[in-house]
Amino acid sequence: MSHSAAALFSPFKLKNLTLPNRIVMAPMTRSKSPNQIPGEDVAAYYGRRAEGGTGLIITEGVAPDHPVALNDHNVPNFHGQALDGWAKVLKAVKAHGGFIMPQLWHTGLMRKPGSGPNPQLTGVGPSGLAKPGKKVTEPMTTADIDAVIAGYATSARHAEELGFDGVEIHGAHGYLIDQFFWAGTNERPDAYGGDMIKRTKFAVEIIKAIRAAVSKDFPILLRWSQWKQQDYDIKLAPTPQALEKFLEPLAAAGVDCFHCSTRRFWDAEFEDSDLNLAGWTKKLTALPTITVGSVGLNQEFIATYSGQSASPASLDRLIEMFARGDFDLVAVGRALIVNPAWANLVKAGKFDELKSFSLEALPVLH
Repeated sequence: MSHSAAALFSPFKLKNLTLPNRIVMAPMTRSKSPNQIPGEDVAAYYGRRAEGGTGLIITEGVAPDHPVALNDHNVPNFHGQALDGWAKVLKAVKAHGGFIMPQLWHTGLMRKPGSGPNPQLTGVGPSGLAKPGKKVTEPMTTADIDAVIAGYATSARHAEELGFDGVEIHGAHGYLIDQFFWAGTNERPDAYGGDMIKRTKFAVEIIKAIRAAVSKDFPILLRWSQWKQQDYDIKLAPTPQALEKFLEPLAAAGVDCFHCSTRRFWDAEFEDSDLNLAGWTKKLTALPTITVGSVGLNQEFIATYSGQSASPASLDRLIEMFARGDFDLVAVGRALIVNPAWANLVKAGKFDELKSFSLEALPVLH
């Protein structure tokens, strides 16, 4: 690596927080919380990342207070009995001076029938479509929508009451909020459907409900993506002009920072510019952004699903983009699974001590 990583270790202020550096732990589902309650092993897992120098930890996706949010019995809730487990996680992170936010995640109709907690209940989605043309249930009623929004607000309030440092809303990857964003899964004729701007209404109401439930300085992050698991090549906003229109109501609703999910952070988002998604989002909203996408790996993380390992990679391009102000924070995912002290090792220039990531690492909370 020919560029110094020192700039990534400068402090950053986000609302009432002063983060020690620009390194964020990306949210990653680990499925290690039986009965939806995180245990001592999960607390120790997050504590090691705080001890290892990560500036901000965003937890794995957790269920807001709604009965069909999850598609996995081992993914944690953020309500009820699970809050005792999250208090232990918080204590482990704070013991090392860390900062942590839960990511509230509703899977919508990515929850297969009969799966997850409450398997007798049917999942929910804006138009009952799991993907374009595949109807699996009836559209959400207004009462259904109101219940989900209330669940997000309740769980966000729990986060502040426990002492967490903010909250992230998962609005990406083809899950419930993204199902409202996407014309392919949102064919509603009411106020929650229509053009790109109207399809933001569900997310806007969630953001506003959370803002009303927490204090004014409590940060709200929104993770969003162009791609979906149902269609990796789709773009919600095919041009910068469309992107600006899409982001405007979300920013106005109270988002403090956009977490811009891409599979490869180095990819340009539109033609005639080398800005990535986080770069464009920051340029158009003037709000802080987080970039993410195979940071620290020599290939995109999805390639590892075919059995390939991903070796540590140069951060030169990342540092160049950061230095010119494209984004404010950098989320590290798979590299942090096998390197709890990734931040401290990078800061010290000990790149030869970084381990490669492979699928064999996933079953273990390193």
